[in-house]
Amino acid sequence: MSEVLYYIVLLLYLLPMLFIFGYSLAQLSLVILYWKDKKGGRRRSHRGSGASRCGGKEERKQGEKEEETTIPEHWPKVTVQLPVYNERYVVERLIDTITAFDYPRELLEIQLLDDSTDDTTALIARRVAKYQAAGFTIDHVRRPERTGFKAGALAFGLERAQGEYVAIFDADFLPPADFLKRTVPYFRDPEVGVVQTRWGHLNEDYSLITRMQSFGLDAHFTIEQVGRNTGGHFINFNGTAGIWRKATIEDAGGWSADTLTEDLDLSYRAQQRGWRFVYLEDQVSPAELPVTMPAVKSQQYRWTKGAAECARKNLLPVWRDRALPLATKLHASFHLLNSAIFICTLSIALLSVPMLLLEVPWGWLAFFQVSMVILALFYWTAFQKKSGVWEFIILFPTFLAIMLGLSLHNAVAVMEGYLGRKSPFVRTPKFNVRNRTDRWQSNAYNARRIPPLTWMELVLVLYFAAGLIYGLATGQYGALGFHLLLVLGYGFVAFYSVRHSLVKP
Repeated sequence: MSEVLYYIVLLLYLLPMLFIFGYSLAQLSLVILYWKDKKGGRRRSHRGSGASRCGGKEERKQGEKEEETTIPEHWPKVTVQLPVYNERYVVERLIDTITAFDYPRELLEIQLLDDSTDDTTALIARRVAKYQAAGFTIDHVRRPERTGFKAGALAFGLERAQGEYVAIFDADFLPPADFLKRTVPYFRDPEVGVVQTRWGHLNEDYSLITRMQSFGLDAHFTIEQVGRNTGGHFINFNGTAGIWRKATIEDAGGWSADTLTEDLDLSYRAQQRGWRFVYLEDQVSPAELPVTMPAVKSQQYRWTKGAAECARKNLLPVWRDRALPLATKLHASFHLLNSAIFICTLSIALLSVPMLLLEVPWGWLAFFQVSMVILALFYWTAFQKKSGVWEFIILFPTFLAIMLGLSLHNAVAVMEGYLGRKSPFVRTPKFNVRNRTDRWQSNAYNARRIPPLTWMELVLVLYFAAGLIYGLATGQYGALGFHLLLVLGYGFVAFYSVRHSLVKP
């Protein structure tokens, strides 16, 4: 019986380990594509399957980049959509930023898609009246009911949009004044459906929590987006700081609220229709990072569950598309299934203690160790543009520990997504925090209750601490580093979940 248990535990341990290893190999290929792009190699933007609109894909000439087309003689009309829900602290600066766009005023339409239930609505009304009096075409759009959350608001506004192109910004973004003049010219190519820009960070150095978020996001917006775009694979509109051709949204079936990440869902549907996406790494649109652990968790929940829902919806259509090359299908699979990493991580973490008790040889950990080396290369490639190797040596394991600490919370969200369990769109509160001296404690949107999963995170701190002590006592040192990261990560996440939930105004 003990021998059977031994092999069951080993098998259950190896399966998620192999998925993580495969995922790390996919990330390595993106690093290689990124290097190739930066060295002036081939670069392609994905044209989709070609089944509906485009006659397949074609490679650009050696050394050719995605260059901005010539400035148009006549600028097109653009609608800027600003979906807002209870954003009293940031909505006024958002409106001021958009009205400062360097774009012909008569060709700029601004929609405040306001679903708010608090005094945000009054703030918007005053700001809109001010700019309407100054000659701006700016509308305060209120729906009869908040159906479909953000996707529903975008669809409602699109029916009324007059622009040929639609730019979208979340409430915490402060795009540069030249955003439209830097992105619109790419649409001279009739196959381009979306232009996405890179996210910047207004408050990156506010705390360790914001620092770790920027660490992870920078890798996505540097390596993943550039790598996939270079390789001709599917990329995604990131929900904000991008601009769509209105016809692309309509051709792909419009915004859908059946997933929590309507941006990823529409991105895949549009690219399968043959539309080409352009990603601009050098065009930065800064935004505010969440500063509290409950806010981070609400954002992570939406992203990870939404990605799982999109995998459930879009993965099979991708594999059924005979026009797509195998490499694109594989990259799309790891892209859509990337949130499954949290289920795999939680699984091997929970099984690591039984592995000690059954004295399973830790040579099997080699897959995990190789994966970590590859991921270190992945994150270093993005991080080196900002800082040096010594800071990376400190930040990378810190980032890993915190991601491990979030694995229970995110794994629950992912499982809900795979199982089809629906839940409302949970907004990430914005605090208008940019400098270390700014305070958020009195913010009305603070969630002043301890999330139920936090108690389980505290239990897991003790569980992995017991594994750490047992490994030391029995001379099984293979998992010591892993258990140390788990203790620190779960301890950090649980501590700040409690601390930020109980903060006094």
